[in-house]
Amino acid sequence: MVLPLIGLTLDAEHGGGYSRMPWYALRENYFDSVREAGGLPIAIPHFAGDVDAYLDLIKGLLVTGGAFDVDPALYGEAERHSTVQVKDKRTAFEYAITKRALERNIPILGICGGEQLLNVALGGTLIQHIPDSVDSALEHEQPTPRTEVGHVVTVTKGTLLHEIVGSDTLAVNTAHHQAVKTVRGNTVINAYAPDGVIEGVEDRSYKFCLGVQWHPEYHVCEGDKRIMQAFVAAARG
Repeated sequence: MVLPLIGLTLDAEHGGGYSRMPWYALRENYFDSVREAGGLPIAIPHFAGDVDAYLDLIKGLLVTGGAFDVDPALYGEAERHSTVQVKDKRTAFEYAITKRALERNIPILGICGGEQLLNVALGGTLIQHIPDSVDSALEHEQPTPRTEVGHVVTVTKGTLLHEIVGSDTLAVNTAHHQAVKTVRGNTVINAYAPDGVIEGVEDRSYKFCLGVQWHPEYHVCEGDKRIMQAFVAAARG
């Protein structure tokens, strides 16, 4: 069987830690989970002018998360919350490649910050800081390891996500201070946290267009594995 080539977006640092010079990075379990699901993962550096060349090669796009935020200007907000931290080059690249992948109907999976970026590319907006916007909010940045459950989400019946995981609820990890605020067009919400925070979006007018706020690459529950498998299967098909 030919393994579908899956492109994963990289995080980037200006310098420090691994090297005093700028460097790319991504956790191994992103790659491991794609390979375990039957895909062949490759990393994609941030050359926004080359998005079509990348998309000519890959069969699926995985937009990853990271400890930074989408620039609010991309969803029409002039003011930034004091907690917002941006990575302009990374976001410009991810926004460009996600928009073109949508136009070319290439399967997309957005994870955590990648889900937020996907929603913005689909025309939606974000909550800039959950504690300041949601009454009685859960602790969405869990203090426990990401390999453990942070909270449960309710999966919306009739959605692609519900079909994939085959359950009304999922136990997930959680590592975010922002979340989807509004959706537009054909985008629908497929999961909620107990405090009402949106935990996933999708658009079924595309071949595969799914975003989840948690990190299924950790395989905290069986549903996480099914999400990765469904994404790779869509890329294969």
